Amino acid sequence: MDFQSLFVISIGAIFVSNFVLSRFLGICPYIGVSKQLDSALGMGMAVIFVMSMASVVTWSIYTFFLAPTQANVLYLIFMKGSGSPPDLTYLRTISFILVIATLVQFVEMVIQKLSPGLYRSLGIYLPLITTNCAVLGVSLLNIDSSYSFIESLVNGFMSGVGFTLALVLMAGLREKLELANVPKAMKGAPIAFIMAGLMSLAFFGFAGLKLG
Repeated sequence: MDFQSLFVISIGAIFVSNFVLSRFLGICPYIGVSKQLDSALGMGMAVIFVMSMASVVTWSIYTFFLAPTQANVLYLIFMKGSGSPPDLTYLRTISFILVIATLVQFVEMVIQKLSPGLYRSLGIYLPLITTNCAVLGVSLLNIDSSYSFIESLVNGFMSGVGFTLALVLMAGLREKLELANVPKAMKGAPIAFIMAGLMSLAFFGFAGLKLG
């Protein structure tokens, strides 16, 4: 494990392969919660936590329970290390969703207890992190990319940072647009989608970076 590979993963997750602006995942909260900077930052922090923890837990579940390897815990306990390890990879998606739902429920309870105002401003979009395809996407990407435990953690955390960056930038722009002379037909969601497209084009400029 070298720091160069972790640096490449970090820059790639934030800028080159940003889940919102490059992979186009998590668009629903990106548009819905980016009306105010405070709520956008709160949602970003929640997504960073969920993505980081989901990356760690799902990697562990896949490696030690689902993958047909000699390290499979079920194989060692029930089969005593004899025969072929069971292949339970078909349970990957459903198990990952259960992990994400549990983490989101925990985050929702913490925010509701510590910051009722933020909880109300996030509204339905907070529990919708469970169905945020960006969170599931980073968990699946860690497995498909054969990342190690540390690489999965770094990729999950930095992907959350990239999501937060896109969310905060959009919130800042939308607050400015509230004071701008925007045509009536373009106010609200229409101008937000146009700005999202322009931001996506801007982030595509990072695709030319040579990271490794």
